[in-house]
Amino acid sequence: MFSSLQIRRPPSSLPNPPLRSIFSLVWWRRSGKEFAIAAAGVVILVFIVRSTFDSWQEGSGSTRPMGSDSDLVELTLVRNAKARGAVCLDGSSPAYHLRKGFGSGSDSWLVHIEGGGWCNTVASCAWRKMTPLGSSDRMDQVPFIGMFSSDQSQNPDFFNWNKVKIRYCDGASLSGNVESEVQNGTKIFFRGQRIWDAIMDELLSIGLANARQAFLSGCSAGGLATLIHCDDFQARLPKSAAVKCLADAGFFLDEKDIAGKSTMQSFYSDVVHLQGAKKSLNKDCISQMEPSQCFFPQQIVKNIKTPLFIVNSAYDFWQIKNILVPESSDPNHDWVTCKQNIHGCNSKQIEILQGFRIALLNALSGLEHSKDAGMFINSCFIHCQTWMANTWHSLDSPRIKNKTIADTVGNWFFNRRVEKEIDCPYPCNPTCFKMVFD
Repeated sequence: MFSSLQIRRPPSSLPNPPLRSIFSLVWWRRSGKEFAIAAAGVVILVFIVRSTFDSWQEGSGSTRPMGSDSDLVELTLVRNAKARGAVCLDGSSPAYHLRKGFGSGSDSWLVHIEGGGWCNTVASCAWRKMTPLGSSDRMDQVPFIGMFSSDQSQNPDFFNWNKVKIRYCDGASLSGNVESEVQNGTKIFFRGQRIWDAIMDELLSIGLANARQAFLSGCSAGGLATLIHCDDFQARLPKSAAVKCLADAGFFLDEKDIAGKSTMQSFYSDVVHLQGAKKSLNKDCISQMEPSQCFFPQQIVKNIKTPLFIVNSAYDFWQIKNILVPESSDPNHDWVTCKQNIHGCNSKQIEILQGFRIALLNALSGLEHSKDAGMFINSCFIHCQTWMANTWHSLDSPRIKNKTIADTVGNWFFNRRVEKEIDCPYPCNPTCFKMVFD
């Protein structure tokens, strides 16, 4: 039933620069225009790999490993994807990782979309296709921990489900849809929508079509992809199935930066137009506004009919660094210390961050009043919380009203209680103080 081609990749031939070098890529300029967020996804990827395989440095000074060899899951290439034109940026086959469910979870499915930023120019996408975020040739095993763990003590509600991690290799949250293979003389493929279709068809053929329960989730750019494809995911499954979606750190705000510039809006406009993402966006939305605005979650969620849960920090460090305070809007580097560690922010900066928190809560107000929606909005300086053991469900996990993210999500998914947890403003939550990434 689950026969698929599984491979283990050799280490990438790309250089593996230190994290400091990777961060230098976050802001680069071409023809006078900045391209911040394209490379930021790679920073997140490096952080994920290091924090998973090295250790978690806690505030107490102790060290806890986050994964082991037994948590690693092999890569599976999508069959016949190339024949359908469903390919990564470099033309390689899209891929996913599958761990079969067991016992009472044999007919339940958790499907997760990997994150990793976006690319908005041919040049940045060409660079990206030489990384695991643009080529399955450079992908390897991944750990299944946090929400994907098979350990019941770490993952009480979903430990025995079928679990899938969809690898992200198109650079537009699985929404690109351009027929041409050549852009400005560079061979590159923008086929995210076809990747989504091909992977869904394969998963349906190996058991997802018989799901009794199904949960689509995603982190960061994968969280945005989850919002874009949530209703389509439900439409592909039996009407009798309980189907829900979760976006983790994927609620990117349409807000101006500290210099009054619409940095994120301009960036998304470039992504949508370059990669032909308009065709994947809600038709009612794009009939009323510019397509790139329909790439923002606060517009997408207005049209989602499937029950939806939002996990997000009110002080998401990625959004603070790239939407609120991009480097180009901080020429004197006044925010450097604050962006590295929220505990280093001065009173004026904290005031601005509190305004950013209010903007997030305002954007979520519609979901807050929806009977089917759930949320966990904490005050930690963090980005993506469901895939890590320490933030999903552990003794040191962030809590709101003494509940972990796993507690809250499980209660909501299984209708045990209404869950709309919104944390008090920073610095009131002591469980966040160990959750600082610098």
